[in-house]
Amino acid sequence: MKLLSQEQIEKLADFVSEDYFTTSFFLDTSLDRMVKKEIELSLKNLISRSQSRLEKRNFDSKKKDSLFKDLEKIQSYCSQKLPFYDYYGLSVFSCSGEDFWEVFNLVKSPRNLVVFDRNPYVRPLSAILEQYHRICVLVIDRKTAKWYDIYMGEINLIGSIETNLSQHKGEKGREGFGSQSLEKHLSSLFQTHMKKASNKTFELFKKNGFDWLFIGASEEYLKELGSNFHPYLKEKIKGVIKAKPSDSPDKILKQALTIKEDLKKKEEKQIVEDFESEIKKGGLVVSGIRNTIRSLNKGEVKTLLVTRKFSKPGRLCPKCRLLYLDETECPACKVKTIPVIDIIDESVEAGMNRNCQVRHINPPSRLDRYGGIGAFLRFKS
Repeated sequence: MKLLSQEQIEKLADFVSEDYFTTSFFLDTSLDRMVKKEIELSLKNLISRSQSRLEKRNFDSKKKDSLFKDLEKIQSYCSQKLPFYDYYGLSVFSCSGEDFWEVFNLVKSPRNLVVFDRNPYVRPLSAILEQYHRICVLVIDRKTAKWYDIYMGEINLIGSIETNLSQHKGEKGREGFGSQSLEKHLSSLFQTHMKKASNKTFELFKKNGFDWLFIGASEEYLKELGSNFHPYLKEKIKGVIKAKPSDSPDKILKQALTIKEDLKKKEEKQIVEDFESEIKKGGLVVSGIRNTIRSLNKGEVKTLLVTRKFSKPGRLCPKCRLLYLDETECPACKVKTIPVIDIIDESVEAGMNRNCQVRHINPPSRLDRYGGIGAFLRFKS
């Protein structure tokens, strides 16, 4: 199954076993950097190292047997799939003791990794998905308009309209117009065409919920569209491409992805600058691991910022699921906390469960000055 939505990650994160651990497996399968034999060798080494590491872990025999079965099943599955596999990455989540098995095909390469933990390790999936926006591209000229949906590097035509610019019969059944009448007629057709295109764009927005809108049109058409667009659409316009309706989807996709990358960098830089500004004026933000997980526990977090690949061990209350750095007993329910491999991953999962937006920031950034993690708050108690 291809990783496409936040809902898939949230469903995966909901899985938990009281008696067994889950194996989370990630493999870089990019043929841009490696040949098939190199990928197969990476798989072999990753499984071998994970088996050796598992041998040394102090798990009870029931948990350990289940994890060894996970590794065997993953190796067997990958050995069958890799000769024909054409995605950039593969992730597998297995808990043999609970007969749990989930596979995701990834459009971005993950770091080769195996994690044994109580829950699926979802942070790499969240980080991949956060890089993508659903983009609608409208390319339009005087008589034709086409709409494309772009998501995860793929482009699909989702709509088109044609406006007939041929002359129609005059008042007495004769063909043609005088020059002024013809100009007025063509102007009316042009405005109708622009209005139809604007209405169609809004319909597609309501249906597909795209994040960004790119337009391929001349300056004249841009101005006319702008006067017809719903205010919601005006907020979504993020770029203009040099494209015509007759251009190939591949050409349109290439231009759109270039603009997308520039926008992502600017957006990421801006959110960190806003975060730093709020800190300096004592606004609704927190920084650092301890303060951030405290605010997550209280339900205060609106947007969680985490540095990519930053991790740190911590502790979790198995009863109320509250997060801690080093507390051995949960202050809320007095239950003994359990160690977790990565408190940052647990924070990402907690944020998703609490309907927070999660933003993964590429290092180096100014977020590093504040412990590599922070959050914008809904309120501060």
